[in-house]
Amino acid sequence: MKSSDLFEEAKTLMPGGVSSPVRAIRPYPFYTAHAGGSRITTVDGLSFIDCCMAYGPLILGHAPPQIRKVIETQLESGWLYGTPSPLEPAFARAITGDHKGMDMVRFVSSGSEATMAAIRVARGFTGMQDIVKIEGGFHGAHDGVLVKAGSGATTMGVPDSAGIPADVTAHTRQVPYNDPDALESVLAGNGDIAALIIEPVLGNIGPVLPKDRYLHEIREITRAHDVLLIFDEVISGYRIGIGGAQALYGVKPDLTTLGKIIGGGLPIGAFGGRRDIMELVAPQGPVYQAGTFSGNPLSLAAGIATIGWLHDHRTIYRDLAEKTRALEESLESVSKGSFVRLGSMFKWFFRSEPPGNYREVKECDTVAFGRFWKRILDAGIFLPPSQFETNFLSAAHSDQDLTTISRAYSRCLSE
Repeated sequence: MKSSDLFEEAKTLMPGGVSSPVRAIRPYPFYTAHAGGSRITTVDGLSFIDCCMAYGPLILGHAPPQIRKVIETQLESGWLYGTPSPLEPAFARAITGDHKGMDMVRFVSSGSEATMAAIRVARGFTGMQDIVKIEGGFHGAHDGVLVKAGSGATTMGVPDSAGIPADVTAHTRQVPYNDPDALESVLAGNGDIAALIIEPVLGNIGPVLPKDRYLHEIREITRAHDVLLIFDEVISGYRIGIGGAQALYGVKPDLTTLGKIIGGGLPIGAFGGRRDIMELVAPQGPVYQAGTFSGNPLSLAAGIATIGWLHDHRTIYRDLAEKTRALEESLESVSKGSFVRLGSMFKWFFRSEPPGNYREVKECDTVAFGRFWKRILDAGIFLPPSQFETNFLSAAHSDQDLTTISRAYSRCLSE
């Protein structure tokens, strides 16, 4: 069946015809038949260089043989136990070893589950009810963090989805990114704040990068007010380097959430942090968290192999950063926007200057982006179909891929 036919059927069986809203491309999404390396191939026989990379997890590319082999081996031993497996302490040792802010870790099934649990643990540890998040920061699809951006630094949370009680998001306050004074104002005026949760690099609308010393300043502010600092590194974790943003910028949070890359392309999430905080998690403590698929052996095996490969090939981070730098330089003559990159993350914003927060991101010309996206797809490059999603390169993207991407960008932006 063609993609158009599959979508027509899917719309009668699934809300919007998709399993996640961002996949609802008009007039219909293409359906992937198979993928390998840097490319995906549709049921219609079209092939694209993929710069979406499943929204970040596939740092080694699609179906890398070294990870496929590990998955196949694990399948022979079973793929779900409902009991602990030796893979759990092995992977926990690796992750805590890579993150100075993580003494203990708990594996879950998704990044959303990880952020939900981290917030619960923060509340349980501090005895406080409220949290602060960053405007435009995305921490999953659970009630307390699906909050619209407010009009001021002390704006109370307004639900960003039907079905969320207003009194739930009333416990969520928001401040702008790259504005430490706004955070200081909120924390000084509210004594019931348990934690600040933040993407240290705004990945879900970016990348939007922190200004000099910003992350250090919020660390000092939260510590001064006895508020826990949660780094949501579901996107940035292992994407911008071993140890993520906290290692790159030299800031030690109290709690960290991970996902995406640590599963090697399979579903996973994790949260961890200081020992005195994590010891409150059940069964050791009173903060309950559980899941049938937590610590799934397939995901752990793939994750161990992926992180092991990254350790053994650390130069991949330098190589990927060089590729995005070369892409940026190739577009210096284009004057219709701004290019932002960090390691293998990059984005062309249809705004004259790189945005520094959510409100500036919202100033981008989304109509122009829509025209550009369709043109570059026709040129054989698949990007996330939104101005507000990060693009990614992987170890599988070749120099020839980069040349093709660069030429397509230049041509489609010029048009």
